[in-house]
Formats: sequence, structure tokens, C-alpha cells
Amino acid sequence: MAIQDITKYTYKNTFSLSVVLFDKACVMNEPEQVDAYSIYWIKKGSGVYHIDFENYSFDGNVLFFLSPGQVFSVETESIEEAYKLTFLKDFYCIQTHDKEVACNGVLFNNIYDTPFLQPTVNDTLKLDFIITSLVDELKQSATGQYDMLQAYLKQFIVNAVRIKTAHYQIKDDVASQLFKDFSLLVEQNYKTIHSVTEYATRLGISPKSLTKHFQKRGSQTPSDFIKNRIILEAKRQLLYSSDSVKQIAYNLGYNDPAYFTRFFTKSTTKSPLHFKTDYNIQ
Repeated sequence: MAIQDITKYTYKNTFSLSVVLFDKACVMNEPEQVDAYSIYWIKKGSGVYHIDFENYSFDGNVLFFLSPGQVFSVETESIEEAYKLTFLKDFYCIQTHDKEVACNGVLFNNIYDTPFLQPTVNDTLKLDFIITSLVDELKQSATGQYDMLQAYLKQFIVNAVRIKTAHYQIKDDVASQLFKDFSLLVEQNYKTIHSVTEYATRLGISPKSLTKHFQKRGSQTPSDFIKNRIILEAKRQLLYSSDSVKQIAYNLGYNDPAYFTRFFTKSTTKSPLHFKTDYNIQ
């Protein structure tokens, strides 16, 4: 989201709401690494966004969700009305109940899913009311402000989850649940565990059976899934850390930097250094 004509309200540097009201075509070429949970509601607008090195185009009323660590940039956008909600883990993610609306629920920390949702007219009315309530609350410093803000944020997230579950197909069969469990396990351990066998053992299933479940979903293989997550993190660290290729290899569980370089090059057709140089030139 281009930085201009934006009104921003904040609460103790842990929660913020930005209101965007303008009609200008904007371009932000420099990618940035997200450092907080972020919800973008483009109520009226269109554009092309890059999220974790993938392109997403939108036109009209859309919601999308970013988690800390993801890479985001704008290729082009024309925004008339939009809102951005950001919050730190300590502000909202301390809640461990209500699995679907938690930070590891269906909206956040799910880099394997398309991040966009399209609200209906009725959905939009509900979200509008919550945004108005948030702005009113942020303009004052009344008793219990933290509780009120957190409650409104949760209402917004609950409504977004309902949009996703009502209008988008979320499979709950055995293969889909296993995929979700596997993806969460990989997300928690990909820097130290690279073996399909070890993940399968932790899930109480054989590697062969795990692969068959992936095939039923029409998904990539478990091995490719692990590889792609490692490559994504390698790209992030190459662009947003000062670590050397050797250090990044160690960060991702590779004791042999030369092996890591060959692995990265085979997966991306570019060496780590060439990737970093080429991307920074764009």
C-alpha cells in the first residue's frame, strides 16, 4: 500500500489502524518484509501485489492477510478506499482458544493458501461497523481500551473466517487434515528437519502413506513441500538479512554451505548470490 494520504491510529505500538481515502495510481517497487500480523481491506480499488515472490491481482472489494516474515510489495495499485489493521503477537495471539480465529487458524500463518477473500454486500456492512467502532475507540483513551480494541479486532477476524468458511471450499477430509497437520509441522521445524521420514514418524504414518494422501489432494510431494518452504525462507534471508550464504545455510540446517548452494541453484536456476543481485536490481 503506497504511503500517502493515510490517517493512522495506534495503540501503544502494538495495534494500529490505517485509513486510506484517495484515488491515485501508485507504485512501490521496493519489497518489504512484514514485521506484524496485517489485514488489508481494499474496499474500493485494484492493483497487483507481490506476496512471497508470487503475483496476485485484484479488482474491487477484497481482504488479504499477511503474517510476520512474509515479503510484500506493490507493483501497481489504484485505491479509493482501504484499511490496514496491524497487530503484534502479544496484542492478540496470546489467545489460545478458538482455533479457527487464532493466529495459526485459517487466515494467518498459512503461506500455502491464496491470501485473498471477497466479502459480500452483507459482509461489508458488518466489517464497516467494526472499522467505525475501532476508529471511535482509538480516538479516545477510556477505561478498558485494550479490551475493547482486542474485542473489535477479534470480531473483524471472526467475520473474515466466516467469509472464508462460507464462500470458499475448506476441505475437512482425512487427506486435507493430514496436509494441514503436515504443513504446520513443517512450518515449525523446517530449519532443522528436512526428512520426509521424520515428519511422517511424528504424524504416526509411513512416508509412503503420507505421499499417497498428498496425491489424493493433487498436491506436490511431501519432499517438494519441505524443499519449497526452505527455498522461500532462503530467499527471505538473502534479501532481508546481512547474513552470508554460509550463515544462511547454517540457519536452515545445512552444515555444508556448498551443498546448500547446489540445492538452492537446482531449485531456482540461480545461485544464492545471483538471486540476491538480480532481485535487488529489479
